[in-house]
Amino acid sequence: MKILLVCSEGMSTSMLVQKMRQAAAERSLEVEIDAVSEVSLKKHIAGTQVLLLGPQVRYLLKKLSAEYEPAGVHVAVIDMVDYGRMNGAAVLEKALALAAQGS
Repeated sequence: MKILLVCSEGMSTSMLVQKMRQAAAERSLEVEIDAVSEVSLKKHIAGTQVLLLGPQVRYLLKKLSAEYEPAGVHVAVIDMVDYGRMNGAAVLEKALALAAQGS
């Protein structure tokens, strides 16, 4: 499974990506998790099942949902508290739940 996190520059989510990867490893899950900027999203979207937006780019939710959900990509905003606490396990759980909705 491929999960992409999007923020304005792709940097503020990189620590969260590391925490999510760690949580996935602890659960022996094979997932690809990366962070990208809004500008480079189109280059990285191929194969993505879940697209999570950082709270600072929540304004993109409607646009990206309309663009990618018809192609089977689940789009959601990361919970602000989980984002602020860098709770990788909780964000991973949300991504897995979203992916399971389409299974």
